[in-house]
Amino acid sequence: MTTSVDELTEPASTGGRSGGRLAPFIALGIAVALIGLVVLFIGADPDAPAPQGASPLLGKPAPEAVGELDDGTPFDLSRRKGSWVVLNFFQSSCIPCIAEHPELVEFVDQQAGLGAQGAEFYSVVTGDTRANVEAFFEREGGDWPAIYSDGDQITVAFGVAQVPETWIIDPRGVVQARFQGEVTAEVLSVTIQQIREGIR
Repeated sequence: MTTSVDELTEPASTGGRSGGRLAPFIALGIAVALIGLVVLFIGADPDAPAPQGASPLLGKPAPEAVGELDDGTPFDLSRRKGSWVVLNFFQSSCIPCIAEHPELVEFVDQQAGLGAQGAEFYSVVTGDTRANVEAFFEREGGDWPAIYSDGDQITVAFGVAQVPETWIIDPRGVVQARFQGEVTAEVLSVTIQQIREGIR
């Protein structure tokens, strides 16, 4: 049985024609979505802080956080009331932690320049050893305290599942912000200033 050229070029069924009728609508839908994304990016505020992670702890007193600093001094978060406290949960082998470290160095330097108005900054060691952490700071720089807790109790209390993660606690001991993933010095500084103005 032979097949003519006309038969080869003839659509096999009307389904092809209906698909052709849908194509303009699909293209229109894609175009609308792309325009929406462009508007979203154009309208975004470049100075706005990075999005914060949700947590039932936000707006509530910080959970109990007791441990030991790298110099052997006891640490109790409840005794830090009266100061802004920033806790950065970290592990020395974590690639994002390593990537954000220069930003944390910059932030700590900025806060030191503010004197008594500056925030206290601590690295909360998560799933790591003192030897690894000491080697990390020796290599990467940074002279702020690291906190160790038995069984990573502080990490568990804050519900941190993956590092890095950064929390801001105000002078009243209330949890004000949580950042999951890498954070910058600018985001931390701007966020603290906005919170400070909001609770005056």
